[in-house]
Amino acid sequence: MGKYIFVTGGVVSSVGKGTVAASIGRILAVRGLRVNFVKIDPYVNVDAGTLNPFSHGEVFVTDDGGETDLDLGWYERFLDITTSRESNITTGQIYSEVIAKERRGDYLGQCVQIVPHVTDEIKRRIRKAAAGDVDAVVVEVGGTVGDIESQPFLEAVRQMRLEEGFENTLFVHVALVLTLKATGEFKTKALQHSVNTMRSIGIQPDIIVARSDRPIDEAARRKVALFGTLPERAVFSSYDVEYVYEVPMILERQGMGEYIIQRLGLGPAQPDWTEWMRVLDMYSKAAHKVRIAVCGKYTQLADSYVSIKEALQHAGIHAGARAEIDWIGTELFEKDPDSIGMLSSYDGILVPGGFGKRGTEGMIECIKFSRVNDIPFLGICFGLQLSVVEFARNVCGLHDAASTELNPETPHPVIDLLPEQRGMERLGGTMRLGSLPIHVKEGTLAHRLYRRSIIHQRHRHRYEVNPDYWPILQEKGLIFSGFSPDGRRVEIIENPGNSFFLATQYHPEYLSRPNRPEPAYHGFVKAALERKLGHVKMSSPQLVDIDP
Repeated sequence: MGKYIFVTGGVVSSVGKGTVAASIGRILAVRGLRVNFVKIDPYVNVDAGTLNPFSHGEVFVTDDGGETDLDLGWYERFLDITTSRESNITTGQIYSEVIAKERRGDYLGQCVQIVPHVTDEIKRRIRKAAAGDVDAVVVEVGGTVGDIESQPFLEAVRQMRLEEGFENTLFVHVALVLTLKATGEFKTKALQHSVNTMRSIGIQPDIIVARSDRPIDEAARRKVALFGTLPERAVFSSYDVEYVYEVPMILERQGMGEYIIQRLGLGPAQPDWTEWMRVLDMYSKAAHKVRIAVCGKYTQLADSYVSIKEALQHAGIHAGARAEIDWIGTELFEKDPDSIGMLSSYDGILVPGGFGKRGTEGMIECIKFSRVNDIPFLGICFGLQLSVVEFARNVCGLHDAASTELNPETPHPVIDLLPEQRGMERLGGTMRLGSLPIHVKEGTLAHRLYRRSIIHQRHRHRYEVNPDYWPILQEKGLIFSGFSPDGRRVEIIENPGNSFFLATQYHPEYLSRPNRPEPAYHGFVKAALERKLGHVKMSSPQLVDIDP
C-alpha cells in the first residue's frame, strides 16, 4: 500500500511549501524509494495557463502539455523526474468533472454535494497518483489553512487519514516563525494559531516545519512542539539559504529522513547523498561570477521566471561560475533610449518568453544591442520571435517588420499566427504545448551544444517565424538550425556573426536540472564567462545594420 505525505501551509502563502515538499521527495529518493507528487491549487481556474505571471508566477509546462503550477518545476528539478498534467489538481478541474458526471446522470438522482461528491473526486485524483510503481506520494495543498478555497481539499485529505490508516498517512505543516528585529526573538504565536486552525478541521500535524530567516533556537522549538502536541524531534527548521538545493540536507541533518521512514514504516534503507553533495560542492567552489541581464516584462516578481533563474544557476556551477542575475523591465529602454548603454556592463543578455505588446520595443533594443556589441545572447520563445523582428528590421531592411501579435497591420509579418491557431476561440489549453521532437541541423552551434540530431523540448506558443520570410532572413545571414520534423516550423535560430547568439522557440529551462544543465543555457553561460575572461573569438565578421 502506498504512503501519502500531505504538506500544508499556514500564516502566509509562498512560505516555502513547494521547497519543503520537493525536499521531502528528495529525502525519500536518496533512500531508493519511488516518489510521485501532486500539487493542489485551490483556485477555480482549470489550469495555470491563463494566469498572469505577476499574480501566480511562471506557468510550468509538462511533457504532456499541461500548463501547471511552478511547484511542479521544483519537483522535477529536485528529483530529476518527469511530472504530468495529472500532477496538478485545481478546483476548476474537480468541479468540472463533478458537474460532467452529474450531467451524465452518474449520481443517479442524488443531491450532489461537497461531501461526499467533491471530496470523493479529490481523493480519486490523489489515489490515481499512487497507482503503479510508487512507494509514496507527496501531496502539497496550496494556499494557507483557513482559506475558503482550501476547505474541500483539506476535508478530503482528512478523510484519507481515516480511510488509508494512520500508518500510511503523514501530515507536514509548514508555517512562518517571525523574528523581531528589535530583539532578535522568535515569535511562534502565528504558527500556533495556524496549527489550531488545522485541528479545528480535524487534522493534527505529525510534523511541523518552522519557516524562518535563520535556524530557530531550542526554546522556540520546544514551544512549537508543546503547543503543536508533538515530540521535539518532529519539529524542524527550514531557514533562508543562499542556494535552495541546500534545504534537503538541512532537513536531513535535523533527522527528518529518519523520522519519516520510521513513522511510515518505509524500511531502514541508508541514504546516498553522493550526487547531491557533488552539486552543492560545485556551487561552493564556483570561482567566477557572470552577470546576466534578463530583459523581460514580468521582472517585478522573481517567480515569473523561476525556471530561467534556476537554469542559469545550474549552467553556472557546471561552468565554474555563479550567475548573478539582474531582472530588467524593458519599458525602461522605451522611456529612456539612452539607458540601453547600461547593458554593456553585463556578460550575457537573455530575453525570455511573454505575451502582449508592453515592453516589446525595449526587448528589441536589447536584442539589437547584444548583436551589435557581440554580447552573448539567448532568446527564449518570445525572445526568438523578437530576435527575428530585430534582424528583419535592422539587417534585412524591412523597417516596419513586426509580429502580427503586436501589429496586425504590419506590412512585413515576419512572425505570424500558427495556421492551426486561426479561428481559435478558447484561450485555455489551446497553444502549441508540451514536448515535441526537433531536428537539429549538423554543423551549427545548436548541434555542437546538443551533440545530437534529434532532441525533444517543451513548447508553449501560438506564433512562429513566417515561412514567407525565410528566404530573405537566410540570405542576409540568419541561420535556421532547428526545425519541426515536417520542416514547416523554425525551432532554433543563430547569428553566426556573433560569438554566441542563439534563440529557441521552445523553453529549454524546463529540462534543466542541478546535476544536468540544459545545453542551450550551459553554452550561453560558458560564452558569457569566456567574454568576461577575455576569451572571445569571433567566428565570422559581424553583420552590419542598414541605416533607416
